[in-house]
Amino acid sequence: MMSIVSRIKPLVARALDDLYKQAFTEADLTINSTKPEFEGDYTLVLFSFVKQLKKSPEQLGNEIGEALVKNNPDLFSGYNVIKGFLNLAITDAYWIEVLQSNYDNAKFGFKSPNGEKVMVEYSSPNTNKPLHLGHLRNNFLGWSVAQILKESGYEVIKSCIVNDRGIHICKSMIAWQLFANGATPQSTNTKGDHFVGEYYVKFNDEYKKQVEELVAGGMKKEEAEKEAPIMKGTQQMLLDWEAGKPGVIDLWKKMNGWVYEGFDVTYKRIGSDFQKMYYESETYLPGKKFVEEGLKQGVFFKKDDGSVWIDLTAEGLDEKLVLRKDGTSVYITQDLGLAQQKYEEFRYDQSIYVIADEQNYHMKVLKLILQKLGRPYANGIYHLSYGMVELPTGRMKSREGTVVDADDMVEEMVNVAKNKTEELGKVKDFTEGELKELYDTIALGALKFFLLRVDPKKKMIFNPEESIDFHGFTGPFVQYTHARIKSVLRKVQDTRHKVQGTVSLLKLEKELIVSLEQYPIIIEQAVAEHNPSVLAIYAFNLAKSFNTFYTEHSVMNAESEEKKQLRLQLSAMTANVIASAMSLLGIRVPERM
Repeated sequence: MMSIVSRIKPLVARALDDLYKQAFTEADLTINSTKPEFEGDYTLVLFSFVKQLKKSPEQLGNEIGEALVKNNPDLFSGYNVIKGFLNLAITDAYWIEVLQSNYDNAKFGFKSPNGEKVMVEYSSPNTNKPLHLGHLRNNFLGWSVAQILKESGYEVIKSCIVNDRGIHICKSMIAWQLFANGATPQSTNTKGDHFVGEYYVKFNDEYKKQVEELVAGGMKKEEAEKEAPIMKGTQQMLLDWEAGKPGVIDLWKKMNGWVYEGFDVTYKRIGSDFQKMYYESETYLPGKKFVEEGLKQGVFFKKDDGSVWIDLTAEGLDEKLVLRKDGTSVYITQDLGLAQQKYEEFRYDQSIYVIADEQNYHMKVLKLILQKLGRPYANGIYHLSYGMVELPTGRMKSREGTVVDADDMVEEMVNVAKNKTEELGKVKDFTEGELKELYDTIALGALKFFLLRVDPKKKMIFNPEESIDFHGFTGPFVQYTHARIKSVLRKVQDTRHKVQGTVSLLKLEKELIVSLEQYPIIIEQAVAEHNPSVLAIYAFNLAKSFNTFYTEHSVMNAESEEKKQLRLQLSAMTANVIASAMSLLGIRVPERM
């Protein structure tokens, strides 16, 4: 469907040509929603024409406004000029036609395939610990961006890189060897990723203890951190892993297997899925070959100790290590190999990396290296940088065991949803199964909405209680509005009655239709900015507008049958758009609450 602004622009351009014999493109025109303090619906900014046409803004506004209303009476009902702004009033008939054409269209705002292919990489967990609250923001953001792109016509491949090797993985492995006495997730009745994560914390506790003992014995702290036996053992384990030592590989496979089982449960619980899983253990070797090619091309250079670097000082950065002196890879090595592997497999037009803003520098380096190597996909790399999530109590640290596990957070949210819902006392006729599903729907809806409603670039503080406020800027408020509308619609059999264009719209009715008509533009904005928060804000504002309308005007007892049908259709379209917007955020909306 063509937006109202897209309808207005060519008409204005034609009017300018007819009136002044001067051609203007639609790109020359600035048209915005009219400010609430002025009469009108959409405003044409006139200042850019004044000098060229040698007329005052008032004269221009009156001449253009008169021409538009005279030549397009089906679209414009009037105009007024305030200084350099032409405010145009849109006919009620136009808005009613928008409603009649789209109120029962569940795909309103979505687009047909456009042939472009986008990869969205998100989650990126380490196999030394369970998913935590930060991973939830990452997963929800990646999944939502992928869904928004998919419904906007792109072919989307959702992928995940699992960081399943490296020094941090070895820390959990060596701690298990030292302290587990053969314990397993099964023997301790512990979810696999939680089980392995406990040994990552144990490593850090033992490491700090050994460092303190060495310092107490007279060694400098910096040297003690290198010489601590558990750290030296971990570094040797990494070398043994890269050398393929059977015992180390067997232990690595066993512990990673425990973690994968745990990850799968969490992903299913939160609604994350991937078409393609990559593993660092399979991408670091192609990365090393990548480095060899870069050395031959002169993009990389080798230092006297054998380590390989790239000099990015000319680009305002610094020298970056791409291969250690002992030949082991670093994160950038793996990422170079993975970028090549992904492109060879999928030939994408764009590759979106959902990675926290702590890696802004790393992602700049990755893109620069690929550009210097002349890779065809380099310019298509996009870093969707997001801020960290903190709790009201402060920042979380996984190595100290202060991180909030994703599983624990989801369960806490379910309990909060249960308590809040029971306080309202409106679910007495629900079965036990229906209540369980409702609590899950509210809990995950609250969690996803709260984490997605903030612009990705901003850091945020997550408060579970605040996120399930049924009256605030929350997912449950939007969900409740949807359920409220569905309750109204269940009272009628059919809403497919033609509403005549002669019906005049009241202020709140018109405001609601205008808001609904803007939904496709909101989706376009979310695509352009890779930003689901604009959809969350829109869904909340739409729900708020509907509640204001519903408080003021009866649907079932409207003043006429035509008004009743109009409001039923308005309710139906609002419910559809809310459900659609929330689905792009990965949030279910209940039929009743």
